[in-house]
Amino acid sequence: MSAHISVLAAESLAYLRPERGGLFVDCTLGLGGHTAALLGAGATRVVGIDRDTVALEEAGQRLSLYGDRVDLVHADYRSIDEVLDARHIGAVDGALADLGVSSMQLDAPGRGFSFQRDEPLDMRMDRSSGRPVSALVAEASEEELADVIYQFGEERFSRRIARAIVRARHESPIETTGHLASIVRGSVPRRGYVRIDPATRTFQALRIWVNRELDGLDRFIESLVRRLAIGARVVIISFHSLEDRLVKHTFRALEQSTALIKVLTKKPVMAGEDEVAANPRARSAKLRAAERVA
Repeated sequence: MSAHISVLAAESLAYLRPERGGLFVDCTLGLGGHTAALLGAGATRVVGIDRDTVALEEAGQRLSLYGDRVDLVHADYRSIDEVLDARHIGAVDGALADLGVSSMQLDAPGRGFSFQRDEPLDMRMDRSSGRPVSALVAEASEEELADVIYQFGEERFSRRIARAIVRARHESPIETTGHLASIVRGSVPRRGYVRIDPATRTFQALRIWVNRELDGLDRFIESLVRRLAIGARVVIISFHSLEDRLVKHTFRALEQSTALIKVLTKKPVMAGEDEVAANPRARSAKLRAAERVA
């Protein structure tokens, strides 16, 4: 089984208070770290949702000791209403969503999330549906590629990168991570020390695009909030500014316009130095929490 460290696990438990017991939903199960923590801290039952079948299989092995206290579901987290309705669940006592790509997906060979290895350019979290990044890169117009890379990657050289991609694909198909990364690196001017690889923002943008990571995130949060029992809490962990901004604004809008929730985190909770040292991925994690009050 892949090595796995759940981000902000202690902070999540502090907000969700599983020691009270009850039914919780982990909307992005991954390898089951947060679910195991919830069950170990006293949650009666957890419904764990993930769209990655490989993650579900590994999580199932990890969580098998909890028996029927855990119910694993292959679904997109945005299908939260359908998942709960199918199980005749009206309200839950707490909910968690750890957004973005998991360490398992980044590290697993053949998934195409990372340019550390030269492998097929895929990046789909759910390989049973949709089309890989290689297909999108092959067909998208230069303008569309530039807009995606700028919007989702916040890359200021997006137009230059898009132009280079279109030029390169006329010569040969862009089907591997190494090929794409080399195109991007050759498009971005280098001036002295560069903290991150020039391909990082473009890869992030394409991953968000192919997985529709921001599509319907606000509606998902609204649906989740309406599924909370009075006094129940929701925790959302995000890993880049676009996600965090959406979570922040959606929480704030629900608090101000509907009075359904009280936001518990005026500023996002970040990982401490010890956690970042043990798990560098935690450096960019931001946790926001809210409580259903009406």
